[in-house]
Amino acid sequence: MIELLRARMIQGNATIKFPKAPPVMPDRFRGRPVIDPTKCVAGCKQCEEACPTGAINSTDFSEPRIDLGRCLFCTDCAEACPSGAITHSSDYCLSANQRDQLIVEAKDNSPQQVVSLKNEMLRLFRRSLKLRQVSAGGCNGCEADTNVLNTITYDLGRFGIQFVASPRHADGLLITGPVTANMKSALLKTWEAVPAPKIVIAVGACAISGGPFRDHAVQNNGIDGLFPVDLYIAGCPPHPITILDGLLRLLARMPSVETHR
Repeated sequence: MIELLRARMIQGNATIKFPKAPPVMPDRFRGRPVIDPTKCVAGCKQCEEACPTGAINSTDFSEPRIDLGRCLFCTDCAEACPSGAITHSSDYCLSANQRDQLIVEAKDNSPQQVVSLKNEMLRLFRRSLKLRQVSAGGCNGCEADTNVLNTITYDLGRFGIQFVASPRHADGLLITGPVTANMKSALLKTWEAVPAPKIVIAVGACAISGGPFRDHAVQNNGIDGLFPVDLYIAGCPPHPITILDGLLRLLARMPSVETHR
């Protein structure tokens, strides 16, 4: 026992200091894409043609618009751009309350700020939020980056957020995957089993838009249209910090986030 205590003291505190301190992101991290309007050649469309999921849309007389809900962060668009107008920043804040807030434009590269839950919902969930995580046909990328939040490095439980086994014990759903035909009925039944009031969080490009499987006949292009969504977290998969950032902003737990009025 003494040896175990000594080893623990030598190890020290392994939990990151986020959100009180900025996180240290990997050197190869691909964050929020940025479009430089001074470099973009309107009407070029090479980035649009290179995008494998149709996340980029433009007209002949405007700069491209990037839909983070479809973006795989694969850099195909950046590599195809002849003028280097598209780059990936280290910005890990990729969450939004509404689907249309995930659109990045050259004229406004600043991210939308997530608005916290309304006061009554905050009163119920801010200090204790139980989520049922549902993999609706995911590849296990988003699932892995969600599950790692339970480790000592991120320690999700210190914020009062926990994943539970039963939807009847949950305050909401955290959904990954494009919602395959085999999972659609199960997902809807899980939603019905969660007692009201409840929230829904879509994590990853698949859950938001279908991701690389978009428009395939055996999936639903994500969860839109099935039930209301309170938080979209973009990425393929989103970094654990991106997921944690979105959750904390929704619960007004970020140091600089004010309660919804």
